[in-house]
Amino acid sequence: MGPIVEAKQVTKTYRGKVETAALNGVDLSIAAGEMVAIMGPSGCGKTTLLNCLSGLDRFDGGDVLVEGVSLADMSDRDRTDHRARRMGFVFQFYNLIPVLSAVENVELPLLVSGVATKEARERAVAALAMVGLEDRAAHAPEELSGGERQRVTIARSLVNEPAIVWADEPTGDLDSEKAGEVVDLMRSLNVERGLTFLIVTHDIAVGRSADRIVRMLDGRVVEESIPEVSRARAHHAA
Repeated sequence: MGPIVEAKQVTKTYRGKVETAALNGVDLSIAAGEMVAIMGPSGCGKTTLLNCLSGLDRFDGGDVLVEGVSLADMSDRDRTDHRARRMGFVFQFYNLIPVLSAVENVELPLLVSGVATKEARERAVAALAMVGLEDRAAHAPEELSGGERQRVTIARSLVNEPAIVWADEPTGDLDSEKAGEVVDLMRSLNVERGLTFLIVTHDIAVGRSADRIVRMLDGRVVEESIPEVSRARAHHAA
């Protein structure tokens, strides 16, 4: 079985008054069920890479294969549909709709995709239970802590049963305790449910929890390493 995501010599340039080469021929392969942390200094291309791999943004050269399907060959509509069906997203600032309850925020992607109201609600409640928030389903975002809001965001990313979850600085707006809870949650979802995660982060605690750390600099992948914890986990499993 091939990789779930594969980047082949991906390039991306932002064109304005000054051209900025954001990605310079990136090659990257992610296996199904893997949890990968993308790390590096600000401006090195981490978020641009996530956006290009997930189809949120177009790339200029090379190709990205997701579950063996070329994003370069997809129309904008096809990429949007593929994201809705097969991908989940977690962002630093939650992107929750303040006038909706937690369960309404979680079920919204399903309703937009045409899932029946009853089924959407049942799946949303199940997703909240998965992240330990079934008792907070009726609460608005402002009634939740930062960690709880991020758990709602993770539940929303899981509600369509995605093949891969993309997370951009998921702990960046949280204190160390809440960040640790979110990291533990993502890791347990990865281990227990086989979910694939690609996480852009500055948080070394996230990196240490991943199966692999990919370091970027100036739009290139410059190093890949396996954290000690993951090395020990693999040894124990063997």
